[in-house]
Amino acid sequence: MRLSPPKVITWWIALILGVLGLLGYSGNLAAMSPYSFWLVLIGLALMLVATLIKNL
Repeated sequence: MRLSPPKVITWWIALILGVLGLLGYSGNLAAMSPYSFWLVLIGLALMLVATLIKNL
């Protein structure tokens, strides 16, 4: 299996999703609190898919 580094924009989107999820979980961003788990999960899944698919 060949892994490739994700593009910079994909990395930033995944990072922002993860940070929003963590802020929602900690209660600092109350609007994101119900979605915190899903935001972190989607951010991690995006990073996984971006390393498996070339040019993503």
